[in-house]
Amino acid sequence: MVFGIEFKKEYSMNHLTEYVEDQIWICEYPIRYAGIDLFGRMTIIKLINGDLLIHDPCKIDVSIKQEIDAVGDVKYIVAPGSYHHLFVTNFQQEYPNAETYLCPGLERKRADLKFDWILGNTADPRWSNTLEQVVVQGTKYMWEVAFFHKPSKTLILVDLLENIGDDFQHPTSLLLRVWWKYIFRMWNNPKAAPEYQMGWGDKSIVRNSLQKIIAWDSERIILSHGELIDNNVQEVLTLAWEKVL
Repeated sequence: MVFGIEFKKEYSMNHLTEYVEDQIWICEYPIRYAGIDLFGRMTIIKLINGDLLIHDPCKIDVSIKQEIDAVGDVKYIVAPGSYHHLFVTNFQQEYPNAETYLCPGLERKRADLKFDWILGNTADPRWSNTLEQVVVQGTKYMWEVAFFHKPSKTLILVDLLENIGDDFQHPTSLLLRVWWKYIFRMWNNPKAAPEYQMGWGDKSIVRNSLQKIIAWDSERIILSHGELIDNNVQEVLTLAWEKVL
């Protein structure tokens, strides 16, 4: 517990879990990518005025929509990474008045996707009192926008950190274990996604963004793939990104 805020360590598949009381909710969902069964994590952030920001949307169904609507009004839909956009259209259909923000590059990769804004290094004034953000670009295969929830000092990432190992609460496929254990040495060893490791690109550009993230001095991390990080955050990030820093 920090400043009277309690953080939940258990969460349910395909249902919202209140992670920070009346501020942040998360929802885990199954996803298959490159033949590997993974689990993603949507994050819902309630802004000071009560509006909701949907970060990395999952496939929405009647049950999840009811849970979201019970929390507040969806105003913003955020696709925060090059590979985190699959269910944006799904959310747009359910919330046609919400504004859509894309990670830079998605406007070209998903030319079919309607959007209102491209995310940058400066937070939208409508959420800047709650969130900070920085674009991580210069890499070869994927970009993303990292967010920092200031009231709870929570870092919100998608692919810049993955944390899968013996403590992972979901079943893992043989293919995933082979890649994570023997190819990328990521099992029980939080690292950036394989696509980052295969091409950090212009390290000077990437380093600048990563150093801004570390400077936020986060105390916990919500990430899309794997177990949440709730201790030794700076050590975990520095070790995971040591080849760039």
